[in-house]
Amino acid sequence: MKHLLRILLLVFVTQACHEEPELSSVNPVNWDKRTVTKTLGDSLLHGTSYLSVYSEIYSQTEHRTHNLTATVSMRNTNRHDTIFINNAEYFNTHGHSIRTYLKSPIFIAPMETVEIVIDEQDQEGGTGANFIFDWSIKHTSNAPIFEGIMISTSGSQGLSFTTQGIRLSN
Repeated sequence: MKHLLRILLLVFVTQACHEEPELSSVNPVNWDKRTVTKTLGDSLLHGTSYLSVYSEIYSQTEHRTHNLTATVSMRNTNRHDTIFINNAEYFNTHGHSIRTYLKSPIFIAPMETVEIVIDEQDQEGGTGANFIFDWSIKHTSNAPIFEGIMISTSGSQGLSFTTQGIRLSN
């Protein structure tokens, strides 16, 4: 019996010391190498876009929800021009800011996509989560495209859908 208690205590201590993984992130190596260290010029056009994302959706009734993994894609559709993302802020259903993903502006190279993943276990956003993106481009460039891809699988069943960002008027 003493031996069993020691094993259980060891398992409990091991689990208590286990560090939980970060729920929502961007690959930090990829993110850090994108940081813009120079001041962005005044000649750039500045814009803001809104993207709805769902970390959970209602299922069967308003009292039951289903968790989702959300992938947020920030896309540069320009063949020759770099774009800049100055801010990526995540809000919950109630409009409260949950987190900001950028410490400094980042660049996205021509035809490149950068992603943020909201893990299935991260339910802070709720059923009405959203992002606000502030960005800068050359006056002759295409505005960035922002998309949300939500997915969940359970057994042999799968659920997925997408959302498109919209540019807000400044």
